[in-house]
Amino acid sequence: MGYESLYLAYLIYFNRDRDYFECHEVLEELWLAQGRDPLYKALLQVAVGLYHFRNRNVRGGKILLNRAAAKLEDYPAVTLGINLDKLVKEVKEYALRLEHYNEHSFPYYDLTIDIVDLQLAEEVKAAADAIIPNNPQRRGPQRPTSSQHK
Repeated sequence: MGYESLYLAYLIYFNRDRDYFECHEVLEELWLAQGRDPLYKALLQVAVGLYHFRNRNVRGGKILLNRAAAKLEDYPAVTLGINLDKLVKEVKEYALRLEHYNEHSFPYYDLTIDIVDLQLAEEVKAAADAIIPNNPQRRGPQRPTSSQHK
């Protein structure tokens, strides 16, 4: 079958690096290339929701996680080689906790996307060596440095 390289990068940035900004960058590119597929958009929104909450934007995190869960629950339990059912449950729980954040605050925590397709797991493992983690992680779009203009 073979999975899209941008999807592999998304999973690596999500699970290994917890770099949700890069998740957005790579999956947005795939989302556009795939005709704005709502599945990719919802997966992108999970990453962006976590990114917002990690950066203390509770409202943004809540909105995006709710949107993502609403879209993702329409897909089969196993989709794109991942345990989507588990992810949807975790995203809904996270969004619900954010709904009540002012009354019951809690520390930020990451989610993990469970890969259930062995081929996908192998492809992710193979692709991971070529993806160098951003250290430090980007916090937003960056302008090219002056050396990149030469």
